[in-house]
Amino acid sequence: MGHSYTHNHSHNSHGDLKGRNLFISIFLNILITLAQAIGGVVSGSLSLLSDALHNFSDVISLIISYIANRLSKKEASLHRTFGYKRAEILAAFINAATLIIVALLLIIEAIERFQNPQKIESTIVIWLSLLGIIANGFSVLLLKKDSNVNMNMRSAYLHLLTDMMASVAVLIGGILMMYYNIFWIDSLLTLAIALYLIWMGYDLLKASTKVLMLFTPDDIPVEDIIKEVNNLKGIKNVHHIHVWQLNEEEIHLEAHIDFNEDIRLSEFDKTLNTIEKLLLDKFEINHVNIQPEFRKTDSKEVIVQD
Repeated sequence: MGHSYTHNHSHNSHGDLKGRNLFISIFLNILITLAQAIGGVVSGSLSLLSDALHNFSDVISLIISYIANRLSKKEASLHRTFGYKRAEILAAFINAATLIIVALLLIIEAIERFQNPQKIESTIVIWLSLLGIIANGFSVLLLKKDSNVNMNMRSAYLHLLTDMMASVAVLIGGILMMYYNIFWIDSLLTLAIALYLIWMGYDLLKASTKVLMLFTPDDIPVEDIIKEVNNLKGIKNVHHIHVWQLNEEEIHLEAHIDFNEDIRLSEFDKTLNTIEKLLLDKFEINHVNIQPEFRKTDSKEVIVQD
């Protein structure tokens, strides 16, 4: 027996705004990718080509994020009782993984270019890096607000933020190459960009993996929950607990509860309402499913392997 204890707010207009911002960012990154790829070939700049490659991965990641954003709005059905609420978490996982893969490829390319440094047309590098800074900077501003509360938007935001930082690094490299003929700086900056991508991508990959694996959220103290519920009147024991995060907006808890007496269903409903309010107010758990028991001979361990 269980209830859903949630706040009913409309997220449609906000979701549409997120989708629009993602669409604008996709368009801008397609333009940047084409410009930097052509410029990288013409100038011979590895850092510019690596920036173009990263921008291309941004286009893919933004498309994935956009599709996930659209899917997350689809209603649940008999075949998909949770709907597509995990689509954005899956998108975040894919995007974080691509960040790290792209970074590893860039490291290989940078090492090879270190061994064979080449002369680079720095003027093209400077102008195209400026284009990347402006376009990606605008995209970063579009997604910044939603990146604080949505893992999918954060993955897209990180792709764009690292790309803007990469363009800044490429600009610095272009200036150094123009005035000091330090061409090995191109490979050094590529390596720095790659290491930064790994650093940024790892945390997001770890966070999205925890959600997909149904791990207990880090900020949910299960021991404290047990103590709070056990202190309620009439409750003998709380056991067989599962706590997981469905997406950014929903945290679920299910548990078995032993009662001291063989109470009526109406009395259980009152206790259930008390538990739901407690878990929502104190632990921000908004979906609660409780199985009431009286003298049932099941395992009374807190965690039971199903």
